[in-house]
Amino acid sequence: MHPETPGHAPAERAVTVHQPTPLAPAAVVPAPLVPVQPGSIPSVASIVLPDGRVVTGYAINPAQPEPLVAKPPVSRAAVNIALGGVGFLAVCGGLILLTSFIAALTALITQLITLAAVIFGGWVAVQVFSTRGHQGGTTVNIRKAIFKRNHFHS
Repeated sequence: MHPETPGHAPAERAVTVHQPTPLAPAAVVPAPLVPVQPGSIPSVASIVLPDGRVVTGYAINPAQPEPLVAKPPVSRAAVNIALGGVGFLAVCGGLILLTSFIAALTALITQLITLAAVIFGGWVAVQVFSTRGHQGGTTVNIRKAIFKRNHFHS
């Protein structure tokens, strides 16, 4: 970076001081200064350099990062997915139980219908195949008279 001068000895090179070349300042329009009152008066710090010079200025406080919003330990999306899965499993289990209940109810109704048919069929069979004890026909009481097989008995 620094140009080497070929005529100097190494000891002389150590004391050679190079001055920076100033650049022409760019034409910058300064922004208007707006006076701002600080919330509190900043503290002034003075530092003594090793060569004896004193530098005085304002102390710069380190920038405080903004507090982070406390996040839940588990993301909401993961919680929603897990709850959806639990709900789906509950619905599937409920449908399986509902299917079993419907099958049992169908079997019960079928058995009740079969039992009723057997009982009713037995009653009909008894009526049809029973021995008729009064083979004489229909008995009707009219004015204390009994008509039986078209015969009048008093």
